[in-house]
Amino acid sequence: MLKKAIKKKITPTRAVLLENSQLHGLVCDGLGAVENAHLSCIDSSIRSEFGDSIDIDAAYLRGRESENRWDYILGHDRTKKLIAVEPHSAKGDQVSTVIAKRKAALRHLDNDLKPHARVNVWLWVASGNVQFADTERAKRRLDQNGIKFVGKRVTKKDIPS
Repeated sequence: MLKKAIKKKITPTRAVLLENSQLHGLVCDGLGAVENAHLSCIDSSIRSEFGDSIDIDAAYLRGRESENRWDYILGHDRTKKLIAVEPHSAKGDQVSTVIAKRKAALRHLDNDLKPHARVNVWLWVASGNVQFADTERAKRRLDQNGIKFVGKRVTKKDIPS
């Protein structure tokens, strides 16, 4: 009797990774790569919409322990878009840190994503109380760097259509 080969489902993130990318082995189905403590940062009503996830903080840790690293890339099934999510304290002095995390992630992902593939939206989620002294200035700096601050939770409105 012949056994049927089990074919790995091609999810949004898997589809855009280069064939030789180190990230292939780190892609988890659904939100499997997201730490339990961070799952509450994603609204429960949209969690099932994500086909896969990667903890890129862990993926790019080796040799970069003292660098800023973004936390997650999530593959949204319906739209086939990549959503970067960073649960991080929301204080004014952390804006530069979050911007540095995105810049570092872009450099690292350049070696792992197919040409023309990109992260479609970069979301910063407050991991505690929001404490921006100058909210408008913080928002302007984030906008200039392609980051959207979403408050305490990623919701349906934060996912591009």
